[in-house]
Order: sequence, then C-alpha cells, then structure tokens
Amino acid sequence: MNTENTSNKPTLKALSGFALLGLSALALSGCANKAVVSYGDAQAVETTDINFGSTDLQKVATQMTDSLLASPVVGTMTANTRPVVFVERIKNKTSEHIDTESITDSISTQLLRSGKFRFVDMGRVEAVREQLNFQNVDALVDPSTAVAFGQQVGAQYMLYGNLSSIVKSNEDKADVYYKFTMRLMDLKSGLVEWADETEIRKTREKSTFGW
Repeated sequence: MNTENTSNKPTLKALSGFALLGLSALALSGCANKAVVSYGDAQAVETTDINFGSTDLQKVATQMTDSLLASPVVGTMTANTRPVVFVERIKNKTSEHIDTESITDSISTQLLRSGKFRFVDMGRVEAVREQLNFQNVDALVDPSTAVAFGQQVGAQYMLYGNLSSIVKSNEDKADVYYKFTMRLMDLKSGLVEWADETEIRKTREKSTFGW
C-alpha cells in the first residue's frame, strides 16, 4: 500500500498555469521596453539641452537671409542681374562641435530660392576638374560634346561668416551666448557691401530635482 502523501505536490495543471503566467510576464515586459518611433515637427522649438541646436540653426539662417535680401545695397545690386556668389563655409569659433556646413547650406538654399543670386560651389571644384579632364582626354567621349576648359563663371562676391560663443556657469545656472556674423564682399574691389549679425542667449537653471 502506497502511503506517500501527495497532497502537497504541485499538479501538472498547476505547473502549466505557472508556465503560462511566466510567459505572459515576459511578453508584457518585452512590450513595455519596446521603443516607439514617431515623426515630429522639424520647425518645432528644440529645448533638449543648452547647446547649439536645430532651432538655432534655422533662426540664424533665416535672419541672415532676410537681412541680406532686404538690404537696399543688395536690392540695387540684384535689380537687373543675378550676381554670382561664392559662399565660404561658416567658421566655428565656439567650443562646441557644430556642423556649420548645414548653416552654410541653409543660407545658400534660401538665397538661391529667392531668384536673386547664382552660386559657385567651391566644394565640388575637384569633382568638376576630374569630369572635365575625363571629357577632354578620354577617347570614350565624343570631342564635340566635351565641355571645354576655361568656361567656368567666376564669382563676383563672397559671402562668409563666423559663429562664436561665450559660456558662463556655476553650481546653479549655466548661460551661453552665441553671436553669428556674416559679410558680403565684392571680390573685385575688396569692399564689404553688406554685413549683419544676430545673437542667441540660452540659460539653464538648476531645479529642485537637479539638472
């Protein structure tokens, strides 16, 4: 006669229930940790941190473009022609790593859209030179279709600028001041025909719960 007490042993049904509960918990945990990606407004104010961000880039590019186009001197300059401009990459004089090429590209694009200027892209000079060499030297190209050397249009003006900053901080507050300056120079005379600057100040204060 088997006298072993089986009343305290888990049944197969109970074990199955525990297993299902464990799988459900794992599934819920996986759902809770899953990242959700969504689109945001590219023009929305960005306040993730105090550093130079997308809102600052849009602000300086738009303000400089509007100022240049509204200048009476530039209005006279572009009244009957579309001057050719070379845009030098903005110099970053801050302590941050800032993609100033994006600022340069935004300003160039907005000015080109205005229909008042044409641009030469110095960043593609080597690529153009290689293509012209190929067209004029390689036997694969029909000489009658090759673009001859010496046909490039030279820039009449150069647009250039600087981005600088002053950063101050203590235990309770951080303050950063940005100054963005641009100038338009007549390459023939060396005269600066237009100049303007814009400023940005951003502060971050320590809250009760820390930064």
